[in-house]
Amino acid sequence: MILVTGGAGFIGSNIVAALEAEGRRPYAVCDRLRSGDKWRNIAKAAPRDIVDPAHLDDFLAAQGKLLEAVVHMGAISATTETDADRIVENNFRLSCRLWNWCAANGVRFVYASSAATYGGGEHGFSDDLSLPALMKLRPLNAYGWSKLMFDRWVALGLAEGRPRPPQWAGLRFFNVYGPNEYHKGGQKSVVAHLFPRAKAGEPARLFASHDPRYADGGQMRDFIWVEDCVAVVCWLLDNPEVSGLYNCGTGEARSFLDLARAVYAALGNGFEVEFVPTPEAIRAKYQYFTEADMRRLRAAGFRRPFTPLEEGVARYVRSYLDGDDPYR
Repeated sequence: MILVTGGAGFIGSNIVAALEAEGRRPYAVCDRLRSGDKWRNIAKAAPRDIVDPAHLDDFLAAQGKLLEAVVHMGAISATTETDADRIVENNFRLSCRLWNWCAANGVRFVYASSAATYGGGEHGFSDDLSLPALMKLRPLNAYGWSKLMFDRWVALGLAEGRPRPPQWAGLRFFNVYGPNEYHKGGQKSVVAHLFPRAKAGEPARLFASHDPRYADGGQMRDFIWVEDCVAVVCWLLDNPEVSGLYNCGTGEARSFLDLARAVYAALGNGFEVEFVPTPEAIRAKYQYFTEADMRRLRAAGFRRPFTPLEEGVARYVRSYLDGDDPYR
């Protein structure tokens, strides 16, 4: 059995959809559904169980011998979350517990890191797991710091020879977009935020630049279609000999103007744009450029090409956001 933590979340539910489509049963989902529509993310799936995180230890005690892999996507992912104690408990300590449990029980472990660990990018975007490289990074928010803290904990444990899972892999996801992100509110991708305006024929609304090196709308990110992220996870599950920390982006930075044009083009609508000031609360923590260095993942054997921005956005808009059923 495969356990997917955060399995009703954005990337997690897309992983669950792939497990279902590929017939990789049984699998179980660990997540909190609460009172919104998050349950719709897994409404088409048939998991063996849906486990509340508060009961995860009981599940592992009862079902742990059946597990072959834990795919750990569960986390507080909001970059605006300010309760650092809550972030540490959910993003760091739970990850440490699951790593130790997998190591003790011979279960493979794939976990979500984040491009937020790179901060402003002043030290580049190389997925180097050495402690000197990790200690240089300066994330811009508590979320990124919590993800970096676990990467450092893993690196230190490896250096000290502490027990490790038979396969382990951390994935530093860059700017992911695609179906099943609707519960994320303000943390949804820019594609999802722009779609209603594009559909209504209104101008795109983007943040103005507050960095003289970048024109308005010229801020650049490595945008990656969620199915490409899922393909990397499934490839890891198919290749148990591969372990390491890997970037999960396309390797090509594109501007927010490029992204916005792709949304409007997918609908066949004319493109206009207006710029608004970046909110003061996030202005000092804003990443102006990210671009994944993908050489290590390619060297490890991942050969599938990544989806071009215009193609991925068109699929998202036409098949999901503007389709009859927005859920995967």
